[in-house]
Formats: sequence, structure tokens, C-alpha cells
Amino acid sequence: MSEDFDPTAHNRVAWDELVDSDNEWSRPVGPEVIARAREGDWSVVLIGHEPTPRDWFPSELAGARVLCLASGGGQQGPVLAAAGAEVTVFDNSPKQLARDEEVAAREGLVLRTVLGDMRDLGAFEDAAFDIVLNPVSNVFCPDLAPVWAETFRVLRPGGSLLVGFMNPDVYIFDEVALDRQELVVRHRLPFSSLDLSESDRTRAYGTGPIEYSHSLTAQIGGQLAAGFNLTHLSEAPHHADVTAKHLPAYIATRAVKP
Repeated sequence: MSEDFDPTAHNRVAWDELVDSDNEWSRPVGPEVIARAREGDWSVVLIGHEPTPRDWFPSELAGARVLCLASGGGQQGPVLAAAGAEVTVFDNSPKQLARDEEVAAREGLVLRTVLGDMRDLGAFEDAAFDIVLNPVSNVFCPDLAPVWAETFRVLRPGGSLLVGFMNPDVYIFDEVALDRQELVVRHRLPFSSLDLSESDRTRAYGTGPIEYSHSLTAQIGGQLAAGFNLTHLSEAPHHADVTAKHLPAYIATRAVKP
């Protein structure tokens, strides 16, 4: 890659292409899901297909100001809006945001969409939100310290940060072998797909987004360093590959701003 390569710009185009190819995280929820959410029967995911525990949220969601961070795709945001929250969806991909707008128009929901890099939440004032919901996406972000600093800033005191992320250990395995349901140890950590040769990157990732493994120090320790208090942590196996037989590929945390 050239020195002026911009991974955020690359990933914006790559995610737009994933939307066009019907990626599973770009399929809007159906009317029946919205109808249930309006009746109080709702769930959203942070990791894989695991519903986030309801006690990670306030007992009353109506009126709660929620930032769905790097969470476009017409899934979490519309559900929370139907459940009564005041929702803003922030994402790096215009086409991901268009999915949320599609559901909002179809269902008569009110939600706001904002395009941008998750490291820069300058579009929002201090203490603008009660909840920040960030499903697995920081894997596409080069550095996390700005993310935690910005989420801390935009949350009100007592507000909660709910994050899903990848266990970095899964990145030791060869991606192509995983597609064959084989575990082949190939990479050292920390890993970035930018570190691969162009031919290896194309072989393993095609034209997809650039990914970063991020250590637990960066992901959990980074939240603590930003000032958050960790209240909950859970793990889950990957929903779609062979690593599920051997280790949890997903981790979710709940943290609170004092």
C-alpha cells in the first residue's frame, strides 16, 4: 500500500460493496420485528447472533438517547427506535445508513443518520447520549483510543457504552483455511490485513474491508483508560466458522461513564 493510503476511505467503499452483495449485516429487519419492538418485545445484537442481555439497557427505553455507533444496516437502530428510543445511527458507509433510512421510511420511524469515522464524533455535543451501542465494528478501525475518548465525551454521566468486538486470537489463523473449515496458524499478533502482501490480501479478503486484530489491552484496557467503569463482560463463539469449536471469537462489554 502507498503511504497515502486511507483505510477509512477504502473501508467506506468496501462496505458499500458488501451492501450491494447482500451481506448479512446489511439486511434490514422485517415489519414483524418492528411490530414486536413496538409492543416491547425487542432485542439487538452486539456479538454474532447473541441477543444483548436486556439488563444491559435501562429498564425503560422510551425517550433514551441512543447512538448506534458504526451500526448501520437497518438492524439495531430501527428496532431501538420502534421500542421508543431517540436513535442516531452513525456509520462510515452511506449504503449502510441507507438501510436504516429504508426501514424508517417503511415503518414510519423517526431516526437520524450521520456519516463519519467512528474516531471523530465531532458532530455531537458533550453528554448528548444516554447509551452508545457499538456492535462488532472496531475491527475495521486503525486505532481505538480516539473511539473510547469520543464515546466517553458524548455520553452523559451515568450513561452506558455497549461494545461488541473480536477476540484477537482468531486472527492467528489463515483466512482461506478457515473457509475450508481448517485451523491453520499463520499470523502473529497484532495483525492487520494491511500487513499482508497484495496477493495474500486479495486471496484472503478480496476487495473487502481492511481489518485489525486489536489487543484486549486496546479494547478493554482502552475503555478503562478513557475513564469508563466496566460492569459486564460476556463471550460467544463465532456464528459462522470453525473457530467456534475451540474458542470464543466474540466478546461484549458494558461500561458506564461515572
